[in-house]
Amino acid sequence: MTTLHPDHLPAPPGARAPAPARTGPNGSLAHRVWRGRPEDPRWARPAFLALLLVIGAAYLWNLSASGYANSFYSAAAQAGGRSWKAFFFGSLDAANAITVDKPPAALWPMALSVRILGLNSWAILAPQVLMGVATAGVLYAGVRRRFNAAAGLIAMAVFALTPVVALMFRFNNPDALLALLMTVTVHCVLRAMEHGRTKWLVWAGVAVGFAFLAKTLQAFLILPPLAVLYAVFAPVPVRRRLGQLALSALVTVVAGGWWVAIVELWPASSRPYIGGSQNNSFLELTFGYNGLGRINGDETGSVGGGGGPGGPGGQWGETGIGRMFNSEIGGQISWLLPAALILLAAGVWLTWRAKRTDTARAAFLAWGSSLLMTAAVFSFMAGIFHQYYTVALAPYAAALIGMGATVLWEERSRWWAGAALGVTVAVTAYWAYVLLGRTPDYLPWLRTAVLVAGIVGALGLLLVSRLGRRPALLVVALGLAASLAGPSAYAVSTLNTGHQGSIVTAGPSAGGMGGPGGMGGGGRGAPGGGMRFPGQGNQQGGGMGQPPTGTPPGQGQPQVQGQMPGRPGTARNGQQPGAMPGMGEGFKGGAPGGGGMGGLLNGASVGAEARKLLEKNADDYTWAAAAVGSQNAASYQLATGDPVMAIGGFNGSDPSPTLDRFRQYVEDGKIHYFIAGGTGGGGGNNGTSSQISSWVEDTFEEVPADSATFYDLTRPKESG
Repeated sequence: MTTLHPDHLPAPPGARAPAPARTGPNGSLAHRVWRGRPEDPRWARPAFLALLLVIGAAYLWNLSASGYANSFYSAAAQAGGRSWKAFFFGSLDAANAITVDKPPAALWPMALSVRILGLNSWAILAPQVLMGVATAGVLYAGVRRRFNAAAGLIAMAVFALTPVVALMFRFNNPDALLALLMTVTVHCVLRAMEHGRTKWLVWAGVAVGFAFLAKTLQAFLILPPLAVLYAVFAPVPVRRRLGQLALSALVTVVAGGWWVAIVELWPASSRPYIGGSQNNSFLELTFGYNGLGRINGDETGSVGGGGGPGGPGGQWGETGIGRMFNSEIGGQISWLLPAALILLAAGVWLTWRAKRTDTARAAFLAWGSSLLMTAAVFSFMAGIFHQYYTVALAPYAAALIGMGATVLWEERSRWWAGAALGVTVAVTAYWAYVLLGRTPDYLPWLRTAVLVAGIVGALGLLLVSRLGRRPALLVVALGLAASLAGPSAYAVSTLNTGHQGSIVTAGPSAGGMGGPGGMGGGGRGAPGGGMRFPGQGNQQGGGMGQPPTGTPPGQGQPQVQGQMPGRPGTARNGQQPGAMPGMGEGFKGGAPGGGGMGGLLNGASVGAEARKLLEKNADDYTWAAAAVGSQNAASYQLATGDPVMAIGGFNGSDPSPTLDRFRQYVEDGKIHYFIAGGTGGGGGNNGTSSQISSWVEDTFEEVPADSATFYDLTRPKESG
């Protein structure tokens, strides 16, 4: 049985944990930072700090290759860097026409970075890297506290080498902050489990509240199992446990609800429209489109939900128990999921007969239930689902692997512990063999090498109790190499590749829309990910379209995943052939300097002529231009630095602004140009964005610039 450090054992209620011994210079802050806890081996703290440094350096490598990454959120960060009102509400533009379709917490670090460093790729993406380093650090603290330094280091390495982690902690979607705060939540709950101290449950509530302000209801997925865990196993009387949980729930409501209350009470006429809602209500957005709609697929204003459990899954992939392992999701996250599940079972079995308050068992149950709950919801949700959502699973799986591997290693003198380790390595190597087979042209030798090394390592672990120290360490090294080689290769490929647009996936190019490197469609809420167009089958390779304008000057994009070349042609007020329903004007332009995809999948490519046109006299207007779709508007805003109104929100389906309101803006001289093309339709030709497009085209003069079409809203057409 694994043993905990004496200062980590639960104390009776009200007792204080003993303070670590401090004598002479060993009690200095510098010593404690470098040396760590007295019971740690001498190498532990230097190894921890070195691994943090390696993770940070690796994730910062080639960071600017992604340009502004998801221009939807980059434009909002730019707006927040210029306007405190836009900062508070999460507006897409500094003139506060409409917000992004998420609460703004994930935008705040980027916006502050832009205020300090100016608008550039590093200012946008470096905060995400720091969140990745912080998540690795919290993982180490949580795992090492109950087990040992080796367990914490393994958890850090597994986390950092997960392909979707290498993607999303270098990308500017809200998922990075959410994953960090969820990791903090589990750590705080486990700290509370040690002595039943209320303050740690309070901090857990704070973390969940701010996670809600990053990605709404996804923050609550792990709360039911964690609440049950504390209610059953905490080392304080039942009444106190329930009172502590109630207080933590109250803190969660306050930490996440203060912003919601202000927004709901703020007069709608003096704040931006709530993007993603149909009634200008954040509560509607939270419990509808971003809430139950994601579960049942009933997402008003979306481009389409998924299928029911076991069904085809619509545009978002097949639902069911195997979803995390299928051809679209597996290469992102599932490399070590089988290992995590095996080691979870082993850890629970080993600690099952421990006393009720045992913190080792609590750790397995906390990280394990968080993994299972989140994976179950992801597997069966019928609404919009994107591959990169699975980054939320990575910290939980990494913790289980670090804890389970070290616990079994401590028990290696018993044959069944070595057998469990051997089975774990064998299953992991086989699954890596399967996943690598989905990209047969990528490092073809690695597939066989991983399988052979895994088999040899597994056999060695079966006999590890009979081996000497050096052979045992060689067997362990071989097992780790076989288990981590596949995800490491995919992670390195991800680090070497720029990612832009709504749809981003980790790893090398693979067959299948939305697979690694592949192109998928984008829903309004995420945005992006894993969508197939009607009538399209699998395609080999990722799209290498034009980088969106706003890419910092001089920063080349030798490889950019998540893009699709623009398609020329447009159909006025109708459907582009092959376009998704509701796209309206389709994709106007597409050549360099043109409109590009113009909204749903990626931003437009803005040429010098178009930029010069928009910048002329821009200070005389509230909005330099208006464009249908947030991605389209964001590209022009990033290129010029001037506010651009996004008509209809992310995919043009939000009823904002109305035609009457837009006409009033034009009459008041607040908008200079209307940019044709982009995502639109707003639910068909009767939608707001289509109505505005028709009125503009019938009323104002065209002004071509590059391959895009603008309408000068100060120059009406001559009558007759």
